[in-house]
Amino acid sequence: MNISVLNKIEEVKKTVKNWKKDNYTVGLVPTMGALHKGHASLIKKAKETCDRTVVSIFVNPVQFSPNEDYDKYPRTLQKDTQLCEELGVDIIFAPSVEEMYGAGNMLSNTALTFVCPPYNLIDCMCGKSRPGHFDGAATVVLKLFNIVSPDYAFFGQKDAQQLYIIKKMVKDFNLDIKIQPCPIVREDDGLALSSRNTYLSEQERQNALSVSQTLFKIRELYNQGITDTKILTDSAFTILNQNIELEYLEFRDFDSFEKVIAAKSNTLVAIAVKSGKTRLIDNIIL
Repeated sequence: MNISVLNKIEEVKKTVKNWKKDNYTVGLVPTMGALHKGHASLIKKAKETCDRTVVSIFVNPVQFSPNEDYDKYPRTLQKDTQLCEELGVDIIFAPSVEEMYGAGNMLSNTALTFVCPPYNLIDCMCGKSRPGHFDGAATVVLKLFNIVSPDYAFFGQKDAQQLYIIKKMVKDFNLDIKIQPCPIVREDDGLALSSRNTYLSEQERQNALSVSQTLFKIRELYNQGITDTKILTDSAFTILNQNIELEYLEFRDFDSFEKVIAAKSNTLVAIAVKSGKTRLIDNIIL
């Protein structure tokens, strides 16, 4: 099939409107590109679930802090297009920053209307070190929802905090969209797939393997009956490579996102680290 790569919002709206006339269900896979097997798993789920599939590829500037990697974030549209075509995607929506936010816009909350998730959901975990990140992420996702009008949207569980915030946004704004979480995809050695893995040197990647090993150890101990999160955390620290800089290791109820002292079913165990200069996140759900 010949995939359509559309850059204009009105082109996407027109195409989707025609699909809806034919009663096709539409699935959206929002991405920032540099697609890997994790993204492929989302696309495959979308294809299984919906009649038509849209993949958005947009490196969203308003979710990057000034000291983050926006300028060097990998942009591989040609390669991404080939993968999407192989997987049977109907449309890639690859807009410019100007198309999404307007020419000459300052990309700040003095010039744009932002979605502001609840403070208690963003003043923790990734939000602590990335101020404004989730405002930017929620804003672009809502824009994509309004442009594509999907029946389903597919998100990876690796960005668990973002997933929770998006689900809450959909509920709070009464959006008629079903959010479909999809499991983390890992390399054979356990490393969670991420577009940022390409930044890692061979040694940094080797060190990063201890991140998933730490989570797997926690799950092993939990399955043995240990629920005290302090004991689980202390035990996990014996696994984490000493050359890894830990940002956080937290236990959260994945229904309420409240911290838990005693782990239980549906507890999110989330971790963020730096291996070298590369920030990585990972999680499991008990």
